[in-house]
Amino acid sequence: MKLKSLILGSVAAAGLSTAGFAADLGVLTSLDVCDALGLSGLTISSDTNCLQISGGAIYEFRFGDYRATEDIGRIPFGNDPFALGTVNVDSIAPNSDPVTGNRNDWQSRVQAWLKFVGTADSDFGPAKAVVKLKGSDGYRFSNGNAASDAWGDNNPEGFFIDEAYVSVGDTTVIMAGKKGSIANFGDSEPFNYLKLFGYSKVDSGVGFDNDDTPAFLGGHVIQVVSDLGNGVSVAAGLENIGGDMTAFAPATANNLPNGYANNGQNAGTLVGVLSYAGEGVTAHVTGMAIGVLDGTVNAWGLHAGATGTFDQFKVRAAGAYFNDSAQSLNKFHGLVSGQATFDMFTLALSGEYQRKDVAGAITDGYGIGGSIGATVTEGVSINLGARYFNLGNLNGVVTNEGTTQVSAQLVAAVTETIKVTGELGGYFNNVTLPNAPGVTTDSVYYGAAELAWAPGGGFKSSIKGEVYSNSAYRFQFKAEKSFE
Repeated sequence: MKLKSLILGSVAAAGLSTAGFAADLGVLTSLDVCDALGLSGLTISSDTNCLQISGGAIYEFRFGDYRATEDIGRIPFGNDPFALGTVNVDSIAPNSDPVTGNRNDWQSRVQAWLKFVGTADSDFGPAKAVVKLKGSDGYRFSNGNAASDAWGDNNPEGFFIDEAYVSVGDTTVIMAGKKGSIANFGDSEPFNYLKLFGYSKVDSGVGFDNDDTPAFLGGHVIQVVSDLGNGVSVAAGLENIGGDMTAFAPATANNLPNGYANNGQNAGTLVGVLSYAGEGVTAHVTGMAIGVLDGTVNAWGLHAGATGTFDQFKVRAAGAYFNDSAQSLNKFHGLVSGQATFDMFTLALSGEYQRKDVAGAITDGYGIGGSIGATVTEGVSINLGARYFNLGNLNGVVTNEGTTQVSAQLVAAVTETIKVTGELGGYFNNVTLPNAPGVTTDSVYYGAAELAWAPGGGFKSSIKGEVYSNSAYRFQFKAEKSFE
């Protein structure tokens, strides 16, 4: 018997049993398979399936003179696990060789996505088919010269299939197709408001990218996730089955990011995750073995993190390790962070350590950061913060080069829908960098102001302006709306 017919028949029988009970039921306006499955939002239903539709659009515009960088320091590594070189810490700068009479840089981009989730009941739990279409259309100009990559993020232009997979299950879910990774890289964000230099350069993570986009994760996958109860869950999966962008190679003729080639090497990443989420405590361990399909596991990694909340105190620790035997490369990145809230004040202190070993040549360093936040009045708060990174060794040579950023920030909720943010700060260093045009070791000061408007209905927009002492400036406008 169909699920919808069974539910409607049961309700009708119950309503006809006694007049008094029918009155208690009230008026039944609609009851279909979406209601039975507990699904809401924008839905379309048939007798057996519920189709959920969600999506959104984002527009971004930037204008100014900012398309160069001014190196202000260095750290051991960034968000590319296979990368061998030292990563620069930098701020925006004006173009060093502008076209005569035209110093302007600008970018314009539209992003959009549509997601369809079709769900039906099964003996094993909800059965789903998920299809997500994503698109990007943008232009980027530097001194009037168009660049091939419209936004500088290596994302493809036009619409493409971002996700296409099937899943079935409730407490245990089996998934197969094209989708993101099950790897857990959470519990790794420092609490101080400026964060840490090393944390920022690995794209908001510790050792690995925190939004699950390393080239060896996700893609074509087979995954199983199970909730064991009492806050414990486990997950296992075979990811990157296609081997896309996983083999280290200098050639980039196929338009892949630097250091990768789509030749099937290192295909297949075995991922395992153990997670816990209890009262006041979250923790996880994620393990990865890269290249299981071609029979040679040359690279593997671990990521672990934990957060504890105890009344007005929070503590966090995270660490990540990556080893690539083919390049005699191993890396470690760890951080600890704490936060305490006392009445109107919030204090935060964080520290990190990075180490990279390439065939015995050590590059390492440490960073610290802290902030003091105060709620002055309802809707008005102030943040004072600083962060520092010391590159202690560079390829086995002692350097002790340091980079510092200090900042003061004011956040004011003018109304329930309008927020104003202002910031003043500067970068200071004692770093020896290549003496090339546009690359200096001078201190850089900056000021920024942002007006954000969120009137409701899923619509958000903002206008932001930045001015730097090295003559760089940038104006940004952003508007977005999502629906579900």
